[in-house]
Amino acid sequence: MTALHGIRVLELAEGVGGEYCGKLPSDFGAEIIKVERPGCGSPTRGLRPFANGNAGTENSGLFAYLNTNKRSIELDLTGKNGQEALKRALQHVHAVIDDHSADWLAQMGLTAEAVHRDHPALVVCSISNFGLVPPEDRLHAEDLNVFHSSGWGYHTPTGGDASMPPLNSAGRFLPSYEAGIDAALCVVAALFEQTSSGLGQFIEISKQEVLASRIDYVLAQMVAGEMNVGTHRNAFDLTGPAGIFPCKDGFIYIWLSTPAHWKGLRKLLDDPEWMSDFPDNWLERECTPERVESCRQHIIEWLKTQGKHDAAEKAQKLGVTLVAVNNAQDLVESPQYQHRKFFVELSHPVLGSLHYPTVPYRLSATPAKPSKAAPLLGQDNHIDWQDLVTPTRRIRQ
Repeated sequence: MTALHGIRVLELAEGVGGEYCGKLPSDFGAEIIKVERPGCGSPTRGLRPFANGNAGTENSGLFAYLNTNKRSIELDLTGKNGQEALKRALQHVHAVIDDHSADWLAQMGLTAEAVHRDHPALVVCSISNFGLVPPEDRLHAEDLNVFHSSGWGYHTPTGGDASMPPLNSAGRFLPSYEAGIDAALCVVAALFEQTSSGLGQFIEISKQEVLASRIDYVLAQMVAGEMNVGTHRNAFDLTGPAGIFPCKDGFIYIWLSTPAHWKGLRKLLDDPEWMSDFPDNWLERECTPERVESCRQHIIEWLKTQGKHDAAEKAQKLGVTLVAVNNAQDLVESPQYQHRKFFVELSHPVLGSLHYPTVPYRLSATPAKPSKAAPLLGQDNHIDWQDLVTPTRRIRQ
């Protein structure tokens, strides 16, 4: 038995955040019925990477990852027939996941007021960039805009080139993934409440607010007036020799900020002569631009002879925060991930047999994992809503 067996969710979302929100409960056993545009499907079907480099409705690796265990139906929600079908569908699901605008929700009869009036037992989750009523200049924002407007631009690697465009976040869709996690947690919590009260809820998730909640001490320093809140690229540059550097077989990331780090680095590099020119506490009290640049150049020279995994293993034993920058192949071959069975192999009728990431947590009684590949477009068009069992809901008056 899976944790969310018997839960049915209608996914109207068409972006990474909404589809990831749906993926998480689907991997826990919930039945996720994804509504897609006839003929072309969800826009994420058109996002890279593509199998064999060729675009197509079934070739997107991103869509394949985001939509494991789901079902797909084609439905034109711009027409009267599609909207009537949606009204019928709402009678047969526990929850709805959406990521469209407030105007779109109004057209579908899914505003907070309409849901409370017409579907009081339904859980509806709306995911947006800046809330359902965003500032006018942010109506067409992308994840890059959300990332920098949330304050996370201050967390990008130090020493960035101020002449280059703003840095993107790690993973291309960080705001969407983080919002998807929060949205999924809220949906499951609302469903738990629904089992006892029979009442639904309207949940509004703002990607910007989610990322701001993750910004830890930086936001506190901004509020306290201890950090400059400006648009300068290097406003959060801690001035130390941290950064991403090339090595013999790829790249490493190193962070140095304490005397203990410096002492460990000295042992790691076998006490080279150049380090004697630096005070032991220079990282904390005498971190000048000249010393930072000199330290970086010496680290780069040493790394030219080092493999990233060997360097990381030796450094971490000495308390130096140096890690390998892993690529996809590194992750698949990771002994830790193999031991934890983090990847599972699924067969897709077009993409073939591929390794899929599972989840970073384990529940012994109700494990979560992808068990079916993403659906082909419209492969579940045969669904007859009248044949589906209407969810049991007890509404307290």
